[in-house]
Amino acid sequence: MKRHKEEDETERRCIVTGEGGTKADLIRFVLDPEGRVVPDLAGRLPGRGLWVRASRAAVAKAVAKGHFSRAAKAPAKADEGLADLVEHLLARRAADALGLARKAGALVTGFEKVTTAIEKGRIVCLIEARDGAMDGRRKLEQRLRVAKELEILADVPVLSPLWADEMGLALGRGNVIHAALIQGGMQAKVVADLVRLERYGRQDRPENTRAGPQGPAGERVTEGPE
Repeated sequence: MKRHKEEDETERRCIVTGEGGTKADLIRFVLDPEGRVVPDLAGRLPGRGLWVRASRAAVAKAVAKGHFSRAAKAPAKADEGLADLVEHLLARRAADALGLARKAGALVTGFEKVTTAIEKGRIVCLIEARDGAMDGRRKLEQRLRVAKELEILADVPVLSPLWADEMGLALGRGNVIHAALIQGGMQAKVVADLVRLERYGRQDRPENTRAGPQGPAGERVTEGPE
């Protein structure tokens, strides 16, 4: 029993930093039958888990310094674009979580609807597009501060893990700049997926979305009708 416990703890120690952490703090990788390093965000793939701190820098270092081979004690083929792949997968999970929240009636979008949710003390997380104009965001954050002073709300996290077009695609509409997760059974999972992506650290906009709402001049977007 003690041996199994020690092995379990070893699996959840970052192979780059040597630091321990929960599954939410780390990303699990496994080797496929050909020895290629494969991210396993859901933690369900067979094989010995190779855990890395959930940050772009840690994943990039694991690739560059050969940490996967050393941890696996076997040749491991880690693609140079692995950190980008992990970001893409994390973004997809975050977007999927938003979509599920919307279908469950646990998400509102648009400045006015988010403002109403704040005033009613219903929101548990404010979600702002990474490329949204700051003016609307500042106004909503001010409303959060007022709601806290009036004891309508406690501290509410403000997250910006996704771009406007990513949020829009997830929610089946155009640009989405402001969204709010409201109280309900889905809040823990949705917030966890959003936080994980935001903490990971994003690079520039993905190539397949560069022609999206920023436009050719890269100007910030404002929210269209909802």
